Amino acid sequence: MEKLVLFAVIASVCLRAEEVMPGPFGIGSCHVNNRSARDNERWMPQMEKIGLRYNRSAHTGWGEVEPEKGKWQWQALDEQLAYFSAHHFETGGMLIGNPKWNTLDARGNLPVNNLAGWSAYVTAVVGRAKGLIKLWEVWNEPPNFTGREQTPADYAKIVVAAYDAAKAADPECRVGLAAKSAHINYLEQVIKAGAKDHFDYITLHPYEVLDGIVDNAGTEAVYMNIVPALRKMLAVQNPAKAQVPVIFTELGCDVKKGADRQAHALIKAYTMGVAQGVSCIHWFEGRDGDSGPLGLLDGKGEARPAYHAMGRMIEHLGQRPDYLGWVLLNGKHYGFVFQGAKGTVLIAWAYRGMAEKVSFGEKVAMVNAVTGDKSDDLSSAPVFVLDVPAELLKQAKGNRAKPLPWGGDFSGAKEVSITMGEHAEEKGLHSRSGDAVAAAVLGYGGSARAGNVPGGNLFLVDPGFLSYAAVPIEISVVVRRNPANDNAGFKLVYESTNGFKTAGGWYTVPDNKEWHTVRWKIKDPQFVNYWGYNFSLVSDGNVYNKYYIQSVTVTKLDE
Repeated sequence: MEKLVLFAVIASVCLRAEEVMPGPFGIGSCHVNNRSARDNERWMPQMEKIGLRYNRSAHTGWGEVEPEKGKWQWQALDEQLAYFSAHHFETGGMLIGNPKWNTLDARGNLPVNNLAGWSAYVTAVVGRAKGLIKLWEVWNEPPNFTGREQTPADYAKIVVAAYDAAKAADPECRVGLAAKSAHINYLEQVIKAGAKDHFDYITLHPYEVLDGIVDNAGTEAVYMNIVPALRKMLAVQNPAKAQVPVIFTELGCDVKKGADRQAHALIKAYTMGVAQGVSCIHWFEGRDGDSGPLGLLDGKGEARPAYHAMGRMIEHLGQRPDYLGWVLLNGKHYGFVFQGAKGTVLIAWAYRGMAEKVSFGEKVAMVNAVTGDKSDDLSSAPVFVLDVPAELLKQAKGNRAKPLPWGGDFSGAKEVSITMGEHAEEKGLHSRSGDAVAAAVLGYGGSARAGNVPGGNLFLVDPGFLSYAAVPIEISVVVRRNPANDNAGFKLVYESTNGFKTAGGWYTVPDNKEWHTVRWKIKDPQFVNYWGYNFSLVSDGNVYNKYYIQSVTVTKLDE
């Protein structure tokens, strides 16, 4: 009997020491697909069938469980939690809402004027779901869904109140700090405003960063830098939390971009998410709902290619794959190696979608990650290479701790630049357009890029050159009006320590007689790719963007 008691105590200690984090393959849903167990029945059985086991959140909003002050309604939540359990799903919860009866706070605002009511709600819902919900996310992608005038300090207040109440109700639960997109700047401000040490994990929704991958813009290094940039911020602002788990509680791709592209995006998002240390990605969403055509299933419940891609990933990688490292195939195509369910798996695709054959030095089994068909070359469609050759495996393990290269090592560079042409010469500075969609023009005897090319005025520096650190820089742009001498101009908007900010004022391109260089000295850059780029040339529409860009340079200045 004493041995059994001792064993139970040891097991209990081990359980408390282990992080209560899900595996990487998660799923989420919009409001209309998640109000009740009946809503879940419309799509969750199909998710269960392909091996999904982690749901972002049950329907736990304040107004749903306390529709009138002091009157609690638990039936819908209890039924939903029972449904998840019956279908082998773990679920998180979201602490969110400002019920109609709360007259102390305006609709659409964080309930900062009724923290007593907010804390009572958190206490009640966390206590009700104790043992069934272990992860509690505070709000949905703030500063979205907060009052227009509300600040990071307001969000910090409800985070602290939620953390204290949740831990008192269930000491074993975990509380998550949230932000929209990859808004690391906002998280920094929240921590500095009082949320320090009042969170156990962080959630992000990096849709915009994934867009560059969907568009084959070659921005894999930017996506791979989301977690490293976040950890740099935490190391400065909250060192005790520098290694907390990170969850992408929403991430997805609009099927309007193409059903196959949506499937490719899913494979790439999970591959590089696991590779950079994301604990879980909750794909948005399981079935089309009220947020557009984003589902693995369409509105009729029919499976899209992304549904099969998700199932194939889980089949080959297992519920908790072990990331081993990365390789460059043919010196430019990214490949990521994992210890999977039955052996090693290399997931790879062509850089910027440029199809190319690859020699692995020996015969390998290479299959299309979406269709499962045999594949002979690399393209924008990811492939699985099963039982990775020993030499590639050795290379991957050697690269594991190294940052993903993006045309070179710019960690020690003084400046980075991009010079336009038929193929842009990128030296640590890149545009979101890429060569595939940004046709070059010959302007005045030299190569240039039209300022109205989509994505051609959005710029990203290599993360190794500058990421998070607010070192002073100079940005210079060489421009000229078009041959028609149309009035043209722009303003420079950049990521700063206070979010996106305009540097100086409007710049009018003087004429088309010669190339003109315009420079901005910036003291407070904070490049974290919140919206998938670091700075842009903004012409406020399509009237004044008819200029040519010859080159752009970013130079570090002495502090």
